[in-house]
Amino acid sequence: MLQRKNPADEINLSQAAENLDVNKKEILFATAQDSKDILHNLMSDYQKVQIETPMRAFHENDLQKIVNNVDYGVLKVLEGTWVSYNSNQNKSKMIGSGIHTTIMPSPGTNAGSIPGKYSFECEEYIEKLTFDLVPGGVRNRGGANEQFCGAVKYEQSIKSVNRVTDQESLVYTPIHEENGMYLWLSDIFNYAANDKTIKEDRGVIPVSPLNKNKDLYKSGYQDETLFLIVNDEGNKEYVTLENLNGRQYSEIIAAKELKAGAGQTGPYFIPDYSISRSGVIPHGSTITLLGDLTRGKNGYLIEKEPKFPEGNAAWKYDHLSISRTMGGAGASEADPINLDEPAPDWVFQKLDYLTDPDENKIYTQRILAHPLYPYSVRPDLRLRDSNKGKDIKNHVLIQMSSKNKTGAQGGILNVPFVNRFVPTVEMNMRMWVETVVEEGKEILQLQYEQIIFFEFDFGDDGGTTSWPHIQVNTLRKIEDVSDDQRHLIEEQFFSANKNGSASGCPYHKE
Repeated sequence: MLQRKNPADEINLSQAAENLDVNKKEILFATAQDSKDILHNLMSDYQKVQIETPMRAFHENDLQKIVNNVDYGVLKVLEGTWVSYNSNQNKSKMIGSGIHTTIMPSPGTNAGSIPGKYSFECEEYIEKLTFDLVPGGVRNRGGANEQFCGAVKYEQSIKSVNRVTDQESLVYTPIHEENGMYLWLSDIFNYAANDKTIKEDRGVIPVSPLNKNKDLYKSGYQDETLFLIVNDEGNKEYVTLENLNGRQYSEIIAAKELKAGAGQTGPYFIPDYSISRSGVIPHGSTITLLGDLTRGKNGYLIEKEPKFPEGNAAWKYDHLSISRTMGGAGASEADPINLDEPAPDWVFQKLDYLTDPDENKIYTQRILAHPLYPYSVRPDLRLRDSNKGKDIKNHVLIQMSSKNKTGAQGGILNVPFVNRFVPTVEMNMRMWVETVVEEGKEILQLQYEQIIFFEFDFGDDGGTTSWPHIQVNTLRKIEDVSDDQRHLIEEQFFSANKNGSASGCPYHKE
């Protein structure tokens, strides 16, 4: 978990919105008004929490101050409306900046019948993604531990982009809607018992009926653990832990009431992740992802642009639309297919059991033969190529998963139909928030890759097959895209139309 280095400074990040000059595209923080680099100013205020990190005490009279000083972490910079950004300004009509690959069971199949037949789709898409800060934060109460979360709501709308056959016109078709919430899991407090909370929350009789001797307890309440000993005079006597002094005891009467200060000595809660994402997907799945910022060489603010692989190094199954369990196109990470070169000749040949006895090439041939190759095989190469020629000053990388290797786990729940026929079992995502310098100005850019794994049917050997469903896109704030791109987005997502897209636009042109 990350937290602000010096919470006592009471840095009010909510004031950042008041310092935003949309016309000049400058973001000035109250704590560093001589700098335009929002990511640098934000990330310089955070450090990793460890067991020896001082923990703040919670007091009721500080509650309003905490509420007024909500910590949203890096999620703060997401506030606003992000839309698809296409760096190729020469196109009269914007094709999709995003790429998705989707694998579904082939019509006519059923689990346990003909194994592993699948249909494959790969399309470009446009997108509107809106983030809204939840004011006041979220207070999670856990007795001696309290956590205040910065909550950010999101709404996502996606339309595929396809060209009408033999025509120049494009068709935009709604394919995905999602909403949910990101949480910045920070601001941990210790809330020890005090006289006021004990009196208000006691709710028990003073002394247990089993122990009617009120003289055993100075307060009149059973708020001490007592130990039965034989004293120096040979008589049995109950003493407190403070007075036990290492003497042998034969019975214990456990305390059943708190004393002022209880909870001060822990245990203390240290989250192993800083960010969660909860989402509702109308296909019938709800997701919870947990993750954190990725540390670079010199901290969580990483210099220059994100690093994506080139050539043979791009053949990494964690990011391919072809999994190992699909046969891997007859290739491997030791013997890869170079995705920066034209697809191999066999992709366009008619194969049979003599030329491809294992059927691995036949099985995945159409994926490599797709018109959107190499993005149909490794979609995040579109993110790499979108950044070429840009001056990216720095970036922050968020990585999240529903199934972490260690620590706390997220999860996915599916409605019965999905759970039976196309179980969604895992989701991983990477999200980059980047500072781009253009025409002497610094603006923010958002890129993401999310990979969802389905499991349906099985291979010829009876093993489970994992089917990757991948989405990638490059987005910018709606005020930072060109007029024609903004017009298209407003036309497709903000106007009432026969497709039932949402009407009303949270962004207002000045």
